[in-house]
Amino acid sequence: MTYIVNDKCIKCKLMDCVEVCPVECIIPGKPEEEWPWYFIDPDTCIDCGLCVDECPVKAIFPEEDLPEEWEEYVAKNAEYYE
Repeated sequence: MTYIVNDKCIKCKLMDCVEVCPVECIIPGKPEEEWPWYFIDPDTCIDCGLCVDECPVKAIFPEEDLPEEWEEYVAKNAEYYE
């Protein structure tokens, strides 16, 4: 399973999702002006889902549960890791 982060991500100062990740697969996008949200490395992620529940703005979804309005973020997340 792949987790998708959309532009609702505010890279919150608490870094709730980052803090709970047991494999440290959530990273900030760089350069920030081009990628202003976090990304989840699909090769490192162990699909535990802890980040989904911790996100205070509900910006993380399992790919199969991603609302249609954010479908473009599947490609954006994949593009970041190319």
